[in-house]
Amino acid sequence: MTKLKLGPLANDKPVKVSIELPADVHRDLIAYAEILGRTTGQSAPDPAKLIAPMIERFMATDRAFAKARRNPAQPEARAPERSG
Repeated sequence: MTKLKLGPLANDKPVKVSIELPADVHRDLIAYAEILGRTTGQSAPDPAKLIAPMIERFMATDRAFAKARRNPAQPEARAPERSG
């Protein structure tokens, strides 16, 4: 069985956001929805409904984001400025 990072989707009140995706990302999103439907035994979800859980999962596993969130007073790491 395929082990996907996403499981069944929660039914939560959404906030509407409009985005544009590259065509290849959209095709992959459709394929992911089809595979998720097969692995959960449910019908394939609307691919757009995968975007929020994917972003949520990404942020939940981003260690630098978690660290920065815990310590908001620390300055951001910045690349050195280039002199002209």
